[in-house]
This record gives sequence, structure tokens and C-alpha cells, in this order.
Amino acid sequence: MKNKFIAALCVAVLSCSLLAGCGSSKATSSSVTAATTDAPASAATSEVPAAATSEAPTAAASEAAAEATSVEVSEPVDVNIAALKGPTAMGMVEFMNNADSGELTDNSHNFTIYESPDEVSPLLVQGKADIAAVPGNLASVLYNKTNGGVKVIAINTLGVLYIVDNGKTVSSIADLKGRTIYASGKGSTPEYVLNYILEQNGLDPAKDVTIEWKSEHAEALSSLLADPDAVALLPQPFATVAKAKADTINIDLDLTKEWDTIQADSETPSALVMGVAVARTDFINEHPDVVESFLQHYSDSVNYVNDEATLDDAASLVGKYGIVDEAVAKKALPQCNITFITGDEMKEKLQGFLQVLYDQDKTAVGGTLPGDDFYY
Repeated sequence: MKNKFIAALCVAVLSCSLLAGCGSSKATSSSVTAATTDAPASAATSEVPAAATSEAPTAAASEAAAEATSVEVSEPVDVNIAALKGPTAMGMVEFMNNADSGELTDNSHNFTIYESPDEVSPLLVQGKADIAAVPGNLASVLYNKTNGGVKVIAINTLGVLYIVDNGKTVSSIADLKGRTIYASGKGSTPEYVLNYILEQNGLDPAKDVTIEWKSEHAEALSSLLADPDAVALLPQPFATVAKAKADTINIDLDLTKEWDTIQADSETPSALVMGVAVARTDFINEHPDVVESFLQHYSDSVNYVNDEATLDDAASLVGKYGIVDEAVAKKALPQCNITFITGDEMKEKLQGFLQVLYDQDKTAVGGTLPGDDFYY
């Protein structure tokens, strides 16, 4: 019965998620591993070298780690954490490095980095992952599928979607009329977001543009490179990878800004929420101090990767953990909208986002909008 439930959940995940763990070892510091999959490499992962084995990047990084605040907890607890290869894991790299170096001793943090959300969902259901980074709408799906078995504890990534051209520049959404848009993610967040922004700008997605959906971002990029009159919808860091592949590539429109413009006059403005951190409800109830400790370390890590003074060191860590190449990370990090939002602000921004998706397709959020108990 449980296997049937998990299989059904995986199907739901594949229809609603965009962003691409639990280490088995138990140690005082973290165990960071990269999960292996049979899926073909994406445009970004094809650029990624094997995780480096060098020491921490620089003395500056070590000093920043030494300043990280340690939260006291009663007893050290093993915390199994699933991250996704992309912005969500990029925001965790200082946290990972501090745990690996022994700087953090309050708990044993076991990280695993996965390629796609459908690998993470069963781990939460089975209790093999305690905390995970997942797409915003997938958090709602999991909440509904597990009858409140997960809670969202933080927003970690805002919009990472960009309109990219191959020589024929786009300066506004209106300029997309009559154009072909190559994209990946049909039936999931990219489609819902693109349709919403087109419609709010007076364009009919079925008539005014031609959207060609591809199986993965790498395929969308390849199609764009072969068609100078088209544009592509790409997330970071893929958009930065695309620009590095050809001088003719331009990053034109940030869909986060387009979303914010639409929401500006709303009484309760939402945000384009691409990624969140969730935790199992049972784990939160059993270890509330551990969750608070995790949130503090995570907040410190997000501040670190967003600080211009530590950008080089953060990019080095991103490369070290095999998320994307260091050079790509240095260019992509400022565009990844990595953030850390909790409490009432988190609830307001995520509720509005889920409402937009629900209005387009109820299955995008798991059939019903989550209740107040969804929000930590």
C-alpha cells in the first residue's frame, strides 16, 4: 500500500515541479554527497566537474565561517537534508562547508544533493529525509498527499526564470508577440508562470506566441541556438550557461520583475516563489530546537552567498560541491534570487503564489490550497 502511495506521489511530482539529501553516515560534521541518477545531464550539469577535494577556498571563507553563530541544542541530532542541484543547494554551500570543517557541532548535518525533485519526495514520505529544499508548489503537493505531514519553514529561492534571445532582443513582454518561445517544464511551474505573465500583459499564450515545450532545458537551449528569431525561457544557472555558449545570446527579461510589476497594485502582493525549505511535521514536533538551529545556519549561509565581499569564495564552494562550475557560479549567483524568508512574510508571499497556480490548474498545488498549519 505504501509503495503504491509513493509511486502515485512521484507521478504528481513530475507534473508540478521545476527546480533541480539524506546522507547515510552519522558523523559530528556533515556528510555531503551527490546522488547519482540515470537521467541525462542538463545544460548546467554537463558543465559541472566532479566535486573537488581541496581544502576550504580561502582564509576569508574560513574567517566568515568562524563568525557563524552556533545555536545551543540539548542533544546532538542526526539531521538528513536533501538539496537540489541548482540555486537551492547553492544557498546552502557555506552551511555545508562549516559542518564539514567541524565548525558546527550542535548537530550532525548529513546533506545529499539530488538532480530532480522526484528523487526527494519519497525520502520525505518515508522519513529518510528530515528537511528538504523543493519547488514551492511541490511543498503544497506534499502537504496534501501526506495529510499535513510536511510544513514549509522558509522561502529560499524567488524567481529564477529569464527570457533569453539569440540576437533579436526582447525589451518587454509585448515584444514576445508573434515569437517562438522554447521552454522546458510543461505542466509545471514554468508553464503556469509564463502563461500568467503573458495573460496579464494582454497576450494569449495559445494565439499570440508559439510555445514549443522541450523535455529539458538543454534541449530548449539547443533549439534557441539553431533559431536566431526565437527566444527561450530558461532558469538560472542555465541562462548564464547559455550566454557563455554563444556571443549572440542575451538575457532580456527577468520574470521575477515582471511578476512583481503585475503584483504591485495588489492589496496582498505575492512573489514568484520557486524554491522553499520544508521539514517533516513529526521531525519539527520532536526536535523544534534543531529546526531553529537549522534555520539560523541556513540564514547565515544565504547571507554569505549573497554578499559581494564573499562572492568569489561562495562560487568556489559551489564548484567544490559539484553544483555548477565555479566560473559559471560566479556569474550566476547574483542572478539566482537566493533568499531567506520566514514567518508572516513567507506565508503571504507563498499563499499568493499558490493561489495563482491553483487558479490555472488545481493539480499544480495538490488539488487544494494548504491550510494555515502548512506554514511554520
